[in-house]
Amino acid sequence: MNETKLLIGGADVGAKGGATFERKSPITGEVVTRAAAASVDDVRAAIDAAQKAFPAWSKTSPTARRKLLLDAAAKLRAHSADFSRLCVEETGAIGGWGHFNTAFGASIIEEAAAMTTQIIGETIPTDQAGTFAMGVRQATGVCVGMAPWNAPVILGVRAIAMPLACGNTVVLKASELCPAVHRLIVDAFVEAGFPAGVINFITHSAADAPQVVEALIAQPAVRRVNFTGSSRVGRIIGELSGKYLKQCLLELGGKAPFLVLEDADLEEAVAAAAFGAFMHQGQICMSTERIIVVDKIADEFMKRFVAKVKSLPMGDPTKGNFPIGACVDAKTVDHVKALIADATAKGATVATGGTGPGGAFFEPTVIDKVQKGMRIYSEESFGPIVGVIRARDVDHAVELANDSEYGLSAAVFSQNINTALTTAQRIDSGICHINSPTVQDEAQMPFGGTKSSGIGRFGGSAGVAEFTDLRWISISTQHRHYPI
Repeated sequence: MNETKLLIGGADVGAKGGATFERKSPITGEVVTRAAAASVDDVRAAIDAAQKAFPAWSKTSPTARRKLLLDAAAKLRAHSADFSRLCVEETGAIGGWGHFNTAFGASIIEEAAAMTTQIIGETIPTDQAGTFAMGVRQATGVCVGMAPWNAPVILGVRAIAMPLACGNTVVLKASELCPAVHRLIVDAFVEAGFPAGVINFITHSAADAPQVVEALIAQPAVRRVNFTGSSRVGRIIGELSGKYLKQCLLELGGKAPFLVLEDADLEEAVAAAAFGAFMHQGQICMSTERIIVVDKIADEFMKRFVAKVKSLPMGDPTKGNFPIGACVDAKTVDHVKALIADATAKGATVATGGTGPGGAFFEPTVIDKVQKGMRIYSEESFGPIVGVIRARDVDHAVELANDSEYGLSAAVFSQNINTALTTAQRIDSGICHINSPTVQDEAQMPFGGTKSSGIGRFGGSAGVAEFTDLRWISISTQHRHYPI
């Protein structure tokens, strides 16, 4: 049993009133974590602690912040086995997913550390004689980060690393589906020696989510909000941020298209599509959801792709090394089954998969001949299923790719780089990869989407811009004349 407490002002505390909630394993159904269920009073205490710590932390030198961040990255890596175990227990992931999350999470912290000396401004020409004008970036204040369960270490770290590098203090709100994973991230920062109050941690029950989230956004001291999760909840976060006039960064859902053009290297395309569609059971915002393949090569692609998918065994990650583990819950499986039933009733076919042993387990599934009007054509599945759509030509493929409310990640496979680049530029998405999967990330890249996939960008200098205030400061060097 993992016991998870809040962290407020450097102290491990329970929720006021002693309220807790439980997280059950999607694999066994047994309770694996008992966590503090924060109230609005706990939220206010966490924000107050962060606000109290901000003046001193914002004046800490960039070198000092960099050293602490690098130490936190090392501490995170040292907990890799613990993260792997907790990811399996709380989210049903395969063991390797936790190790990968830890390694990439550490790289995000290291990139943030490198940016502490890159929070730069500029001089700006002015028409005012004898005046020197500057645009200066500086820490904004208390930042609230809300992280999801699906890539829990990566996205938990991302919610707080760059804000800290920029001199802000933070409150991390954990997902109720993996409170122990998210608390272990905070523990790594505490072990690295971050001052009390600079990092604070909140967990809450699902029932208390609406009031806890609004309280986090509403507090006057909060200057930035970042959220990674579903587009449905992202709209709520955006509405609340607008209500309280808070700047927010939203990284939301996706329906990533994977375009296979006539001259694609099919071996490479098949390998990338299988990885993009089924890594972590398809529960990644960048997961390949729509394979759009040109008619001329569609049958050959499908023959190879189905064979590849059939070679991916599913199994209990606590009992062996399987590429496909459990989904986060049985609701995900029910959603996938509903998509299959709808698609097949409307003329699509199950090329492989379509069954499971029950609970949170389901075989990787390929649905062929998907068309508009089927739920799988437009709805994000966030599970081990991918739809294949036949396109007449490259123009039709682009039209299909853009026929979505989402615009996060995309991929184009073609051996003609001119064609591939031109096609990529026509796709409405924040990210597009040529001859590589829809699922990939690097800490220094501007990560984010268009349309219902979000607002703003994480990563590198784009992240610095999100978590700092740009101020105009001028210096007058001579006496001025005024008209009154």
